[in-house]
Amino acid sequence: MKFLHRAIYFTIALMGLLSCQPQTQKEEPRTEFYPTSKPCTRWWWFATEIKKSDVKYQLDWAKENNFGGVEIAWVYPLHRYKLLYELWYNRYYGVDTSAQKWLSPEWSEVVTYTKQYADSIGLACDFTLGSAWPVAGSNIGKEHTTMIYGDTAFRQKLTFAWTWPEEQLVINHLDSNAFNKFADPIAAALTDALKGSKSALFTDSWEIKLNGTHKIWTPGFDTRFKEVFGYDIIPFIEDSLDLYPDVRYDYMLLMDEYVTNGFYKPYVRRCKELGAWSRVQCLAAPADIMTLYSLVDIPESEAMLNNPNFSRIASSTACLSSKYMTSSETFTCMYGFAGTYLREEQTADLKMVADAMFAQGINQHFYHGMPYNPEGCDTLQFFATTYFGPGGSLTPELPAFNDYMGKVSGIMQNGKTYSDIAVYLPYEDGVMKGAYPEERRRVWVWGEYEMRYLEMPSELEGYHPLWINRHFLNNAKVEKGQLVCGDGNFSSLYVDVKYMDIRALRDVVRLSKDGLPICLKRSPLQPGKTKSDEFGKMLTELRAMDNVSESFGEVVQNEPLISGDSIPAYWCRKERDGTHYIFLAQHNSKDLVYPVYSGQSIMKESKFRKLTLHVNGKTIEENFEFKPYQSIMLKIDPEGNMSYMDINFVPKDPWVRPREKQKMYF
Repeated sequence: MKFLHRAIYFTIALMGLLSCQPQTQKEEPRTEFYPTSKPCTRWWWFATEIKKSDVKYQLDWAKENNFGGVEIAWVYPLHRYKLLYELWYNRYYGVDTSAQKWLSPEWSEVVTYTKQYADSIGLACDFTLGSAWPVAGSNIGKEHTTMIYGDTAFRQKLTFAWTWPEEQLVINHLDSNAFNKFADPIAAALTDALKGSKSALFTDSWEIKLNGTHKIWTPGFDTRFKEVFGYDIIPFIEDSLDLYPDVRYDYMLLMDEYVTNGFYKPYVRRCKELGAWSRVQCLAAPADIMTLYSLVDIPESEAMLNNPNFSRIASSTACLSSKYMTSSETFTCMYGFAGTYLREEQTADLKMVADAMFAQGINQHFYHGMPYNPEGCDTLQFFATTYFGPGGSLTPELPAFNDYMGKVSGIMQNGKTYSDIAVYLPYEDGVMKGAYPEERRRVWVWGEYEMRYLEMPSELEGYHPLWINRHFLNNAKVEKGQLVCGDGNFSSLYVDVKYMDIRALRDVVRLSKDGLPICLKRSPLQPGKTKSDEFGKMLTELRAMDNVSESFGEVVQNEPLISGDSIPAYWCRKERDGTHYIFLAQHNSKDLVYPVYSGQSIMKESKFRKLTLHVNGKTIEENFEFKPYQSIMLKIDPEGNMSYMDINFVPKDPWVRPREKQKMYF
């Protein structure tokens, strides 16, 4: 029989267990990152004089409105964007040059005061490492800037810098010396502010401008490339890497090494040296982002400039690297880029987006965001955001909405993420495909390797699948017939890719020999210019194994967690004692894509879903009622008893507006 192996593997596993010395497993105490699970907000500090009295006023306002903390982001002087501000700011105030000098003692003093006052009222206070994004410095010279092959004059200037019109140059992210030169003065200026409660230092997504090319470069790259791959990349890059997908794959493999060692590892190391956590968005970096996310303390996603489905990559990484928290920069340009319906946002739309993010594993939110406004003023705003601050359309409902957000986040921080199926991330496919088609490109969006539009196979929906990549496969092992990696425990591995790195294939073969059931939907090809005979032999060996099949139905070990005709978007956390928390998102939160339209959340009557749950060996059948705007939080105890948890929050009914023409301020 094809699956007689299961009994054999069980016997072998049992013999192995009997032959081992008993071991006591100790669970490490969990690091608690923030005082509460309430949402935090990015706090835009424009380059104007920051006064302690105004800091106190706005932190008190945040506390009163049920925020859990702030993340200070230092940005441009308001007169930088004349089209946006000249009518309602410069007319009354003129050009403001009152800002504390960047990283000066006066700047450090007010930042330190802010952290101390936040501590005193129980608010978290994080900091962006540097001014705005991407990472840039006033002390960066030609030798430490972002480089493009064949364009020695290229420099990327930071548009949003506190120091404008003094320019800051974006650093060479492939060179740790450039990062250290950038970080040293900021670290010194933040020393006192980082005392007291522990903060996180944040860095945003990869937004390196390449002038329409994809030729990011650094000195010595060509020499190192030839050492690793045995051929000269220069003729190919001069012709165009888009013409040679296999060469582009080799280029991206080495780029991964440079980006990891040149920026992300030094970033995490510097945060630790400063006694801070690293909270990082790895989105769009030219590397396998699951591996990058595994390096940081708090992996962070983003929406709605990215569809919520992308967030499953960050939350999968958190599970596989034993991190309980996955954060998100939430509500960025929700209605479109930039400034669409600014100050006219509707809470019901926000809840719809937030519920979609909870259903992708996000359990800590950083709103995007709250502008610095002096006491008595509520007219200042950041151009590309949703407005959270005094005087906005959200203000009446904000305390109750934030209470809801904190309540759900707190529940979803319990235990560990549950999953039954690990799905191999098609990163190699993305690299080999190259650029997105024109209709899928946006500001800073270029290539398929970014994984922005990735979705799970539909046949796995009820099994709560998570992504896994080559890095995690290499660290995974099979225990009692289960794939174990970090907090992840999977009954099988699902592979449906056109290309697979030979190192990943070796691990798939190793895991299959150890008894792991594997669904191999098709035979992948080897990417890269140099092919190996070993690849074909391993693939033949893999396909011949009894525990490997093209059919998921032949491989699957368990009943799905959830089954039904129309499964809502959902997420599941599991306590050590077997208690499950299942978040079932409201009807309108499923399959959201950027941008949402104003009033998209409107829901006049209840929706019903007949679902079957399989939890702790028990079967639960229920016709779930989703009331207007409501998601459901279930608690199922170790005996299979289900109860509804109180997460009720009813926003005002929204109304549908016609879409505005996009506003572009730069």
